[in-house]
Amino acid sequence: MNVLVTGGAGYVGSSLVPMLLNKGNRVRVLDSLMHGGDPLLGSWAHPCFEFVKGDVRDASVVRGALEGMDAVVHLAAIVGDPACAREPEKAKAINLEASLALIEAAKKAGVQRFVFASTCSNYGKMKDPDGYVDESSELSPVSLYAETKVAVERALLEGTNGDGFIGTPLRFATVFGVSPRMRFDLTVNEFTMEMLTKGKLVVFGEQFWRPYVHVADAGRAIIAVLEAPAEAVRGQVFNVGSTDQNYQKQQLVQLIQPLAPEAKVEYVHKAEDPRDYRVSFARINEKLGYETTRGVPEGIHEVASLVRSGVIEDFGEARFRN
Repeated sequence: MNVLVTGGAGYVGSSLVPMLLNKGNRVRVLDSLMHGGDPLLGSWAHPCFEFVKGDVRDASVVRGALEGMDAVVHLAAIVGDPACAREPEKAKAINLEASLALIEAAKKAGVQRFVFASTCSNYGKMKDPDGYVDESSELSPVSLYAETKVAVERALLEGTNGDGFIGTPLRFATVFGVSPRMRFDLTVNEFTMEMLTKGKLVVFGEQFWRPYVHVADAGRAIIAVLEAPAEAVRGQVFNVGSTDQNYQKQQLVQLIQPLAPEAKVEYVHKAEDPRDYRVSFARINEKLGYETTRGVPEGIHEVASLVRSGVIEDFGEARFRN
């Protein structure tokens, strides 16, 4: 396929791009390089790699980037609740308005597959504290970030019909692991880094649930959707992760503690959290045969190895955070 990856220099994108290239695809990345372009250097010399520097809000840039493309993987966004809350108008313009415009432009350009990066945050707080939410569960977004994702999901699914255009939203669990564009503001990565480097960690709401998925497995899910038969993904939304990788924050700490036995952990109890959800990932497994390859324990050891290696000198650099 000829695949356009928006946000290809980001945390998930810079991990995905070499995977797509290794599968024999031609890959064009559209990215404004908000966090720098270094993550793309490993793919730069590949004969099937192409880069377009630009903003997804620029209609002319988007039209050019879509030329000749069979598929779009739309990752470009202001990612996460804090980043969206800090610049709400920019978040709406990129995450919502530009995404809706990209869907329409992709249809006009003859794109056949459109994979949209959404989030399990859309579920908000699960009604049954002993159960699991799945793709049929009610969506209860409690942040601007999740609200924009829900709105684009709906538009994408409504626009998927018999004209050959297939849009597939993927609700990713919280991502972790080492990527060419490393992030230390994601829960597993942050907890591991802080316990190892600072010897202390403050945890808010230790009892609340979240699902987790390795960044490489996030990329594998995208590829699985791109390669799946049309009838398997048409009009479908998939949670991306593994049901056995739902953890409470206190459980993450317990997994990290053997690597940082001297670290002091302070728990700040919260009686309520607007986001508390355990997620079932049965659909993507049953329909696409998708299974994750790395769990949170492996991810913790992977990040710990990076932290201890000396490859990164200053973990507080802005480029490691959104």
